[in-house]
Amino acid sequence: MYEPIRTKSVHTSADDADFPHRSREDELDIQLAGHLAALLAVTDELGLAAMGDRIAEQVARLRSAPPARHAGRSEAPPAALHRRAHALAGRALVVAASRADTAVAILAAEAMDAHTAALSAPAAPTVLVGAP
Repeated sequence: MYEPIRTKSVHTSADDADFPHRSREDELDIQLAGHLAALLAVTDELGLAAMGDRIAEQVARLRSAPPARHAGRSEAPPAALHRRAHALAGRALVVAASRADTAVAILAAEAMDAHTAALSAPAAPTVLVGAP
């Protein structure tokens, strides 16, 4: 009634040695370097050179190559950039903790603290025209 299948399934015919596999550690390295590179871009947009240099060192260590740096400041509101940087630092902290990378975990925690402080700092007072 039915014709039997004569060929192997495409899912079983591939040999595991035909394509490279990455270990969990390699995957975490790639993920952590990506989060740090994104954090570096936002940090450069905010003009935080010292923190950017520290982040760039860690990206270079993970990727074995220096990262690209952002040249200018962004037109985005600083508060939005600080919130984005805080979120990226949080993601980097989670991956660094999973990977047991103490140096990056400390750096990410410091970045989170710095961006939290920047967000909670009082805004510059606005001067209203005609106000006494």
